[in-house]
Amino acid sequence: MYKYIIRRLLIFIPMLFVLTIFVFGLIQAAPGDPITGKNFDPNIDPEVFERQKEALGLNDPIHVQYWNWVTKVMQGDFGESYIFKGRDVSELIGERIGNTFYLGIFTLFITIIVSIPIGIYSAKKPYSILDYGATTFGFFGLAVPNFFFGLVAIYVFSIKLGWLPSQGSVSSPGLTGIELFLDKLQHLILPGLTLGLAGTASYMRFMRSEVLDVLASDYIRTARAKGMTNRSVLYKHTLRNAMIPIITLLGFEVGILLSGAVITEGVFQYPGIGTLFLSSIGNRDYPVIMAINLMLGFFILLGNLLADIFYSIVDPRIRYD
Repeated sequence: MYKYIIRRLLIFIPMLFVLTIFVFGLIQAAPGDPITGKNFDPNIDPEVFERQKEALGLNDPIHVQYWNWVTKVMQGDFGESYIFKGRDVSELIGERIGNTFYLGIFTLFITIIVSIPIGIYSAKKPYSILDYGATTFGFFGLAVPNFFFGLVAIYVFSIKLGWLPSQGSVSSPGLTGIELFLDKLQHLILPGLTLGLAGTASYMRFMRSEVLDVLASDYIRTARAKGMTNRSVLYKHTLRNAMIPIITLLGFEVGILLSGAVITEGVFQYPGIGTLFLSSIGNRDYPVIMAINLMLGFFILLGNLLADIFYSIVDPRIRYD
C-alpha cells in the first residue's frame, strides 16, 4: 500500500504540471486583457496602457509569461492582484479560504448525516412511505438549481420568517467565544443547505441502490443462513461494500464543494473564495483567477488520491502491488 501511495504522489507532480498549462492556457484564451478590457477610456493616451502592460509582463511571449508564472507558483508566490494594488494573491485568498473551508465542512457534514442513514433505511424498507419520500426529495434536489433554491430559501427563511441571516459570515465584528461560534453557525445554515442539496440527493440514491445490490448478494444470504442478525449483516458485511462507491463520490466532493461554492457564495454574499473568484472574473484580475483555479484543481486531485487510499481501508480485499 505504501508503494502505491508513493507512486500516486509521483504521478501527482506531472498531473499538477498539466493542470498549470490548462489554467494558464484558459486565461490566455480569454478575450481582451486586464488593462484595456474593462472601463476603457478612449481619452487616455494608448501609451499609458502599453506602459502598464509592459510593466506587468503582458507583452512578453506566451511561453515566457507561463514560465515566469509557474516558477513563482512553485515558490509559493502567486503574484500581486491587478485590482487590489500591492496586495499579494496569497494574502487575498488566505483572508477568505477559512470561510469557504467552514462552509465546505458544514455542507459535507449535513450531507453525510442526512443522506447515508436515509439511504440505508430506504434500502431496508423499499417502497415504504419514507422510501417514496426520499425518492421524491432526490429528484427535487437533483432538478432544482442551487442558485434558485438559495433565492427561495432567502425569501422564506430570511425575509418572510426572519429566522436566519441572508448574507455575510458574521453579524457584527465584536463577537467572541461561543457567541461568535453560534453566530457563524447561523450564517452557515442557508448556504450550507443550498450547497449540499444536490449532493445529499445523489448520495441518498446511490446509497439506496448500493445497499439493495449488496443485500441481494450470495454471501449476504449465506450470512443470514448461518443465523447472523440483520444488524450484524447490515453493519459488518453490507455497509463495507456499499460504501466503496460513496467513497469515490466523496473524493470528487472536495472539488465539487469548492467549485459549487462559487455560485452559492455569490447568492448569499458569503465572503469566501467564491465571491472573490466572481469579483476577480468581473475585474479581469488574472493572477487571482489562475490561483483559485489551480487551487480547485489541486483539491480535486487530492480528493481522488484520498479516495483510492480509503478503498483499502474500507475493503481489505483491495491490494495494490
